Amino acid sequence: MNKKGITSWLGWSIAFLIIALVAGVFGFGLISGVSLSIAKWLAIIFVVLFIISIIAHTIKEA
Repeated sequence: MNKKGITSWLGWSIAFLIIALVAGVFGFGLISGVSLSIAKWLAIIFVVLFIISIIAHTIKEA
């Protein structure tokens, strides 16, 4: 996966995290919970894809 694809996953995760924080501050519990859940899953996907990318790059170099 290219850098743009990896960056976009992280960008979406950060965006949903900010939405969750703002919604939590203003008392919108349901929106905050859903946004936080989405942000958490996108962050996990980002980490998994990043690790796979590092492993693939290491294998390709060897």
